[in-house]
Amino acid sequence: MKKILYIAACAGVMGFSSCADTFLDLEPLDAKTDLVYFQTPEQFREYATGLYGQLLGWQCRYDGIFDHMDVSSDLSTYMVNNNDVGTGTIQVTANSGWWDNCYANIRATNILFQKAAAYFGNQEDLEQSLGEGYFFRAYNYFYLLQHFGGVPIVTVVPDVNSSELYSARSSRYEVVDLILSDLDKAIAFLPGESSLSADDKGRITSGGAKAFKSRVLLYEATWRKYNGTSTDFEGSAGPEKDQVNEFLDEAVALCEEVMSDNAYAIWNYNSNSAMENMSSRFLFCIEGPESNPGGYGKDTNREFIIYSVYDALRIAGTEVTQTVWKLTPSRKLMDMFLCTDGLPIEKSPLFKGYHVRGEEFDNRDYRMASYVGRTDNAALTGGTAGYTPYKFAVYYDRTPSNKDEHHNYPVLRLAEVYLNYAEALYERNGKIEDAELDRSVNILRDRAGVAHLTNALVNGNGLNMLDEIRRERTIELYMEGFRYDDLKRWGKLEDELNESRCGMVVGDADYKTDFVDYDGNPVSSLYTPNTYVWGTEKVQAGEEEPVTCVVLLGKNNISVDKNDYLWPIPSRQIELNPNLKQNPGY
Repeated sequence: MKKILYIAACAGVMGFSSCADTFLDLEPLDAKTDLVYFQTPEQFREYATGLYGQLLGWQCRYDGIFDHMDVSSDLSTYMVNNNDVGTGTIQVTANSGWWDNCYANIRATNILFQKAAAYFGNQEDLEQSLGEGYFFRAYNYFYLLQHFGGVPIVTVVPDVNSSELYSARSSRYEVVDLILSDLDKAIAFLPGESSLSADDKGRITSGGAKAFKSRVLLYEATWRKYNGTSTDFEGSAGPEKDQVNEFLDEAVALCEEVMSDNAYAIWNYNSNSAMENMSSRFLFCIEGPESNPGGYGKDTNREFIIYSVYDALRIAGTEVTQTVWKLTPSRKLMDMFLCTDGLPIEKSPLFKGYHVRGEEFDNRDYRMASYVGRTDNAALTGGTAGYTPYKFAVYYDRTPSNKDEHHNYPVLRLAEVYLNYAEALYERNGKIEDAELDRSVNILRDRAGVAHLTNALVNGNGLNMLDEIRRERTIELYMEGFRYDDLKRWGKLEDELNESRCGMVVGDADYKTDFVDYDGNPVSSLYTPNTYVWGTEKVQAGEEEPVTCVVLLGKNNISVDKNDYLWPIPSRQIELNPNLKQNPGY
């Protein structure tokens, strides 16, 4: 039998059952047949519910979810798996989880459209189900676009003899047009967040589709602005017009609509002293009221706009907390966190330096201690970076067992919409007003305890506004899978990744660092070379003179270039369909 594009049947899409008292509590769809199915609006709705297994979540159907958490970027390193994506050593493989699963998911959505076209009842009764289908098809094509650029467009359910199985690659511009068209249909068909019943919370809404479209528009506008056609495969048809400003304008407008929707709000409970200004940590590990010091349950979270739903019955099924602790933050990330006066550490008089362990956290952005545990009472061990991430790790008073974590996974949240808005405005106009910053970036800074970003702050301290907006995005969305793709669309991947990735400042013979043990007792310590199996390196990190840091990944092992902006088409696909052109450099 001929097989192309649809390597896997993606049984998870058809058999996605879940927990009680949520919209996912349905009989597995693979127990049904066409003879008794697609006969009523309820059956279409049930089928559309099965598509939700396509969302990124703790059981990631593409690559492992932890590989998605910026470990291929300059922000983090997984010490036991420095993968080829982050080092510029991507190889052509026979198969790809992203390719296979995305196309299997697309096939599942196309089945929905095919069956709807043959439905003799009132088509309006199917609108929400169709809207969900259009969203998920756009969702999958966007991930294909990010990974491979232009790919074959398939909008039907082909059989083994269909010509679609031998289609050439569409250009990235044609793929973008389909994504945007599908999202427009999703927006038109889907209900608003405020109209969802409690049992339906977690379903895609028109607000979610608008927010996701703003992501796509910003991504493609900046890709075209900073990369042009430099990554296109041979023979790819370029755009008739660049559409950069058109996309940016629409991104801003869509963000404004979502930002004005009272159904969404930033999750900020820092006014409760029990939270110790760590809302940015506990937002990401809400299992129930007992999962944070303030006693806030999932019903208080209006920041997650699109998310994978979990509860005590639908658990993560993977060691979330234990694995997160291994995703080592970099020195570069740590130095990106601003001081409370809104200034970078190299400019702020509030920065205390690294001589006393843990003092680098003082007078800093609350997200620094929320996302990365303070180092005051943690002993360095050989070969580690000295930092432990806590974003997505469950509350420290609970010890997870049997992979039973069940916090929701955020696919898209309101904070990203604020960041999309600010960046799109600046990219469009070359400026952003303070009032526009106050309704976007500065709401996040309020939660982070950082002075507002203003034009006066930027101009008076020799800063660059676009750099500061990008800094805010990098910090806020750390571990949510944005950094690598952001660097690509900004055309800066080579500049930022072709350098050593370093960890904690450890000092040397001329630079003493004072440590304490777990009980807070002073420990006299000087640098000892054989302690750090990855070696050390002197870097400029917030002090006048370079300081010695643990090396997580040496620059001699990294060789990123423009070819790494896209992944290679899997070789098995080209064998089956010679009409597929390979991406440049592979």
